[in-house]
Amino acid sequence: MRKLSEGELLSLTGLLSMEKDGLAVAKVMQNLISDSELKRQAETSVLAAEGRIKGVQQFINENQVTVTGGAQ
Repeated sequence: MRKLSEGELLSLTGLLSMEKDGLAVAKVMQNLISDSELKRQAETSVLAAEGRIKGVQQFINENQVTVTGGAQ
């Protein structure tokens, strides 16, 4: 795979950060929900967010997307 540009790395980092933050909020909100159907939908949302995060992490690992060295 080609080397990712700085902008692509920033986008990937931002995406992962937003997903992580969204997952944290979804987990807290899930605990506050009392309606059983809404709670099931919240659980599905949490599982989907976890899947997206794992997908991005897998992409990073499989494509050896790492930043090595200092500022250039």
